[in-house]
Amino acid sequence: MSDCLIQHATVVLTGLSDEQARLPKGQCDVRVRQGKIAAIGALTAEPGEVVYDATDRVLAPGWVNTHHHLFQSLLKGLPAGLNARLADWLAAVPVRHRRAFDHEALFRLAVRLGLSELLLSGCTTVADHQYHHYPDMPFDPTAVVFDEANKLGMRMVVCRGLATQVRQIDATPSPQIAPEPLDLFFRRVSEDAARFNDVAPDAMRRVVVAPTTPNWSVKPQELRDIARFARSLSLRMHSHLSETADYGRHTAEVHGCTPLAFVERHEWVGPDVWFAHLVWMDETEQRLLVQSGTGMAHCPQCNARLGSGTAPVVELLRLGGKVSLGVDGAASNEAADMLSEVHMAFLMHRLRHGPQALSTDQVVRMATAGGAEVLGLPGIGSIEIGQAADLASYRLDSAAALGLHDPGSAPVLCGRALHTDTVWVAGNPVVRGGDIPGLDRIRLAAHAREAVQYIVQTVGG
Repeated sequence: MSDCLIQHATVVLTGLSDEQARLPKGQCDVRVRQGKIAAIGALTAEPGEVVYDATDRVLAPGWVNTHHHLFQSLLKGLPAGLNARLADWLAAVPVRHRRAFDHEALFRLAVRLGLSELLLSGCTTVADHQYHHYPDMPFDPTAVVFDEANKLGMRMVVCRGLATQVRQIDATPSPQIAPEPLDLFFRRVSEDAARFNDVAPDAMRRVVVAPTTPNWSVKPQELRDIARFARSLSLRMHSHLSETADYGRHTAEVHGCTPLAFVERHEWVGPDVWFAHLVWMDETEQRLLVQSGTGMAHCPQCNARLGSGTAPVVELLRLGGKVSLGVDGAASNEAADMLSEVHMAFLMHRLRHGPQALSTDQVVRMATAGGAEVLGLPGIGSIEIGQAADLASYRLDSAAALGLHDPGSAPVLCGRALHTDTVWVAGNPVVRGGDIPGLDRIRLAAHAREAVQYIVQTVGG
């Protein structure tokens, strides 16, 4: 069903800024034709038109998650990493446990778990920073991620990871974290781009070039070569940067500059680049980020969970920066859904800047149209005529929303306790009544429990 009329929503959040952030009362009906928003206002159903009654619902754009690690969906709450900071957590959790993901079935299950959790929170677009690659892999992880997203009807951006060298903390590395030669990476990404990359403004599939970390995963000259390779194919670029203070100290000691200055020196800034985290940036770096048009994937729950710090989101927004929201991997963010993420984003910056730091509408924009801008997908992320009909409705009779004076603030204030009702991607209902059609959640849960036991037996807790 790509044609329908959504009527009588209590509030419609548009994903836009300021006075355009919500549709006027009485003008909250949305007509969908051929997967796009065709009309907005006080609309009357046409003969034979399928009507969705959104009474007592909030309607919003589908969330756009700009940074995730889907394979980590089976690594939640590992005791060895619960109380560790980033460097120790990396060694104890994703690095150590990647050896279990040496076959397609486990990897595919993790991807399905992660995407299902995101979809049930109203997330319709996911950028997966997929760095689980190594020479002679027995399966194609990029194809698996795209296939699982397609089965659920979600938009997918695969940020194809790379490490050409092993870090010092990765002692006695397993074959599953072996470095990948740069020429092999270039060949595989070229093939992926030919198979999957769609340049449409509302593409269902995109490929992005994404070395794991500029400072450690590749050599400086390789970083410049990677940038030129990506731009030769008109592919966007993504990576982690400045997640902890260690990034800045390391870059100053080794390269004599700040992390942003380092990546700029190697052609890794611009409107086609975005970085995850960017927690530790001085004012000069913030201005460089904004002036170059480089984007941010803000990951507040992960940054809090690992004790990494609070990113300068408020400062960047005041400067006109491109800020989006990313969930990050479930291994460092057990609440791996977008409702939890917008709730945390709202609270975190009030703790630092006071109660006027961010409004709920600003958080919605960051997690919808802001994400679309960072990903270079201008055809999604907002409720406007001509945009893709990627939409999510939330129930205002959820226990968390009862007594709420401003219903439009529910997705941000209530977070995960709010019940998702229906989610559409390109006008197709991919969640109905809070469930994913065709997904056996009981069976999926059983497979997840079995997989956790397998990982414990294979690697340890």
